[in-house]
Amino acid sequence: MEIEKIPVFKPLIEREELEASKEALELGWLGMGSYVGQFEEAIKNYTGAADRFVVAVSTGHAAIHLGLLAMGIGPGDEVITPSFNNAADFQAILATGAEPVFCDIEEDSLCIDLEKADDLVGPKTKAIIVMDYDCVLCNHGRVAEFANRHALRVFHDAAHSFGSKYEGKMVGSFSDMTMFSFDPVKTITCIDGGALIVRTEQELQKLQDMRLIGMSQPAKVMYSNARAWTYDMQAIGFRYHMANLHAAIGLAQLGKMQRISKSRRSSCRYYNENLRGVPEVILPETNFEDITPFLYYVRVPAAKRDALRAHLAELGIDTGIHWQPGHWFTLLKNCRRGDLSVTDRVGHEVVSLPLHSMMQIQTLNRVVSSVRSFFKSSDRVST
Repeated sequence: MEIEKIPVFKPLIEREELEASKEALELGWLGMGSYVGQFEEAIKNYTGAADRFVVAVSTGHAAIHLGLLAMGIGPGDEVITPSFNNAADFQAILATGAEPVFCDIEEDSLCIDLEKADDLVGPKTKAIIVMDYDCVLCNHGRVAEFANRHALRVFHDAAHSFGSKYEGKMVGSFSDMTMFSFDPVKTITCIDGGALIVRTEQELQKLQDMRLIGMSQPAKVMYSNARAWTYDMQAIGFRYHMANLHAAIGLAQLGKMQRISKSRRSSCRYYNENLRGVPEVILPETNFEDITPFLYYVRVPAAKRDALRAHLAELGIDTGIHWQPGHWFTLLKNCRRGDLSVTDRVGHEVVSLPLHSMMQIQTLNRVVSSVRSFFKSSDRVST
């Protein structure tokens, strides 16, 4: 009998998503339209970003690229980013013509180490990317102080932290500029999609134009499922707008955020409680309060990581590696960097375990038992 496989990611697709898809398709307006405007308004309300503006786009990468351009990042500039980050951030920096500068991470949070970032600020530095990692948020109070001290823009990569709070404030309501990702594996999905939250109407207008290949068609017109047939192009743009179908699915998902957050927190707490004390396994240092976790990770000895992943695969349990550090890639090996000793170590140790919305206790227990069985066996072999 074939073992039922447990994937790392599994989107929560239920009746509401199927009905939303059907309605969007039956509407017949498949480009950017009314559902996109509704999705932007729903994100604004959910995040409590009453004094800000939301722009929905096609992917998380598109959000990063457009956001950096809206900040004025371009050729000759440098952007500090944790090397322990997703490739989308690095590619987006390069796409603006700027250069990434790699910073190390903190041992406990795996978020950017601002003390080491201090040493990387130079005359070409224009912005810093800070990323909330999996189930831990950056210290955004210190981030704001750092940015003010160095007169830098802050790009908050919140691809992992939609639905989380920092000191009582929803992620998206307090940073200089925030991006979210809604791709197939994220906490909520639009099939694919992203969003930016910005502070000014000028940035809003610039982003709305850029996401629609530079055409200055008013969003208000398109949100009525219509097009303006006369328009101007004043700057370069990209085909980065969100489709109506994707936004409709996002709205259905957003309506479930309370359930999604509760179930993911519960699953991560179960992992922490039941894996605590397993030799050689380092767990995330958080109680998951106010966090909507995207991933659950552990750290294990580098020499045993591949064997652990192979052991779990044999038992039908998929795992992931988030992330390979940026400075390990051929494309980026010559980028300016600081001391990356923590990043180098963590990059060889980190393993993502399965985390889905509404995970069953039997599934969680199977993962826990399988991890425990590996280290029991490993200990026997080593003795």
